[in-house]
Amino acid sequence: MNEAATPLQRLFRVLVTVGPGGLWLLLFVLLPTLLVLLASFLSRGPYGELQGPLTLRNYLRLLEPAYLEAFAESLLVGILATLFSALLGYPLAFYLARHPRRDLLLLLLLLPFFTNFLIRVYAWLVLLQREGLVNALLQALGLGPLVLYPSFLAVLLATVYTFLPFFVLPVYASVERIDWQLLEAAYDLGARPVRAFLHAVLPQTYPGLFAGSALVFIPAMGTFVVADLLGAGRVVLIGNLIQQQFGVTRDWAFGAALSVFLMAFVLLALYLYARIQGERGLDELV
Repeated sequence: MNEAATPLQRLFRVLVTVGPGGLWLLLFVLLPTLLVLLASFLSRGPYGELQGPLTLRNYLRLLEPAYLEAFAESLLVGILATLFSALLGYPLAFYLARHPRRDLLLLLLLLPFFTNFLIRVYAWLVLLQREGLVNALLQALGLGPLVLYPSFLAVLLATVYTFLPFFVLPVYASVERIDWQLLEAAYDLGARPVRAFLHAVLPQTYPGLFAGSALVFIPAMGTFVVADLLGAGRVVLIGNLIQQQFGVTRDWAFGAALSVFLMAFVLLALYLYARIQGERGLDELV
């Protein structure tokens, strides 16, 4: 029999197995986050540099109407994008799961990811402009042309298009694990189709619904490229504000405060998701 490992040997095993991953998280996740947190309490110098002393002024600026409006608009985009993704993605997930050629359909669903994100956003710009394909179809039907770009609608359409697969895939995974015998039992007990679906099928897809909603809502709130290209300054989200502070304005301290605020909001959303779904649901999301 092998002798019990000494504390030094156990420490060595931990360092060998967990050490590389822990070092990676420390250097590229925890340390940058702490630096951003520290920068949020500093001030902008005359040339854009960070300088002391520590202050809460950057967080107090978040209460100004312009920034509250940007946060409210970001929240609206996140909620609407999640809602429309659910309306489109939920039945689509069932269709994919029940289709005999679902492997091919899943490939088609993921095919846009083989194209650069910016190219896909620019494609929407071409489609929605005044002389674009959408307005040409509307004009042929006697409904146009309409001002579709730049607009909030253009930003919302491109956001839903971008993140729809992130909703479909978790729901698809839940549909694949549905026990259809429960549906048959509901029918045997005299339940109508809608009632049978609500009580026998829908609860089994809750993990996918919650995971898909989180995977759409969180990035939809923080995105800035879609609003920057398709909003053309008319739609300003919190992601656009962060990009401006670190770019044109060079106010890194306030940009860091905006970033910390957004991270805190995302962590709160994940905490609520974990409370609703439990640790298993959070593991499935990850």
